[in-house]
Amino acid sequence: MPSSTNTIIKVYNESASRAANQIIARYSSSFALATRLLSEPTRTDIRNLYAVVRIADEIVDGTALLAGGNPPALLDEYEQQVRSASRERFHTDPILQAFSNTARRCELEDEHLEAFFTSMRSDLDIKQHDDASLKDYVYGSAEVIGLLCLDIFLTDHPTSASEKQRLQAGAKSLGAAFQKINFLRDQNEDAEMLGREYFPPDSERSKIIKEIEMDLKLAKEVIPSLPLTARAGVLAATGIFEELTSRLAQSGPTRERIRVSGAKKLAISIQAAGTALRRKQ
Repeated sequence: MPSSTNTIIKVYNESASRAANQIIARYSSSFALATRLLSEPTRTDIRNLYAVVRIADEIVDGTALLAGGNPPALLDEYEQQVRSASRERFHTDPILQAFSNTARRCELEDEHLEAFFTSMRSDLDIKQHDDASLKDYVYGSAEVIGLLCLDIFLTDHPTSASEKQRLQAGAKSLGAAFQKINFLRDQNEDAEMLGREYFPPDSERSKIIKEIEMDLKLAKEVIPSLPLTARAGVLAATGIFEELTSRLAQSGPTRERIRVSGAKKLAISIQAAGTALRRKQ
């Protein structure tokens, strides 16, 4: 292939990944900051994954409907596009282009993508979860995202089957913790704007927070075993969400969305970078 052709493809791929980076930068200051501590190409791959997940969220969380779209039809179409993205090396949608490169390079599993879209679809159908449906929802919307991130982290870093199983348990716990934290933060908004109640009516806030703390504890036990290329970024994200959990526990139910300041996030990230370097090399 002529070098000029290679350059054309490289420019398009880089432009696509820059578009994906704009999604995470606009929608999540916490994850955007944490990804800065990831090494390349892991950083770009995580941002590419986040972008397609975010767009699926927008389909079911009101943006598509407000724009006059048909969310169920749009979600079906987007699922097909995302799950088949890796088969093609050119997409007119830059986010799909970026994701397709990541899906191929990291061999992301289709069953995880399928589970994710199943949970997204339930957002259109289920307004009040019970314990069983919540467990299924958290698996598809969060735990499999943790597994997909782990696949990205372990690309080019071979590990034994037993060690991978241990890391997968931690990835699922971290994904579940992040999701439950967001449920608590957005509880009023979800109920008033979307008519959704993720936690069953008899759920105790203190019990939910204890579950989150346990999930975070389990996740932190395996973070030192992650490749150094990923460790600092994961520690930073975990630290930021630990801080959110602490503030949620102290505040009690409130209509105001609990936040962590940019300065505090930066301090947590600096500490995470130092901790990552001091631990297992």
